[in-house]
Amino acid sequence: MSFKRLSILFAGSVFLIYAGLIISLYSFFSTEHLLRIVASARTLYAVRLSIVAASITVLVSMILAIPAAYALSRYHFVGKRAVDTLLELPLFVSPAALGAMILIFFNTPLGTWIQGNVQQFVFTVYGVILAQLIAVLGIAVRLVKAVFDEIPLRYEAVARTLGASPCRAFCSVTLPHAYRGLFAAMVLTWAKAVGEFGATVTVAGTIAMRTETLPVSIYMRLASADIEGAVGSILILITLSLAVLYLSRLLFPGGGYVRS
Repeated sequence: MSFKRLSILFAGSVFLIYAGLIISLYSFFSTEHLLRIVASARTLYAVRLSIVAASITVLVSMILAIPAAYALSRYHFVGKRAVDTLLELPLFVSPAALGAMILIFFNTPLGTWIQGNVQQFVFTVYGVILAQLIAVLGIAVRLVKAVFDEIPLRYEAVARTLGASPCRAFCSVTLPHAYRGLFAAMVLTWAKAVGEFGATVTVAGTIAMRTETLPVSIYMRLASADIEGAVGSILILITLSLAVLYLSRLLFPGGGYVRS
């Protein structure tokens, strides 16, 4: 067997593992029952909360991630290596641990003051958004930094020699070249936020029709032995995430940045 065929075989094997898991879900329900689950008020609430919370999370993440990633990609400063390393926190610390860290913060004097005078986060929808943000922000910065790393510095240097300020060079040269990669980073961050569970359930709890996102709904239904309901929620979550990812690849098949 050639190396090409062997590598394709391994790729197909990985695909079959995940495809087999998805196909196995269909043995637990009928189409009629699935439609009843999807149309229920509880499921619709979970879908709506998941989409809205993840969208807000992505918006805030990109507002923070784009300038932060640009600084890490283009500039040298004291503590850069430490900042770059700490961005990996969501990758090597479990989401439940991140959620516990948020709860501990809200038990400090500053956190207590924020809860009492600014906004209540624990066991609220705002806690869902905060938990998702903490879980995905470091990943968002890492993805955006990879996009900026691909764009040659000479593009900005030429703009600077023509009299553009650093801010103008960034807005008129770097961002237009990076929009494909930034869109891909947004989609991946959104999909990660939609599927976030550990930090969300730790901070916002499992309150039906209040802090119940799709992952939380799956957990709650399994805890109450509602296997068919859990399977329905899983399928909705998978369909939603894969549809968004597939659509993004149709719109931007090349990915990366726009090459001149």
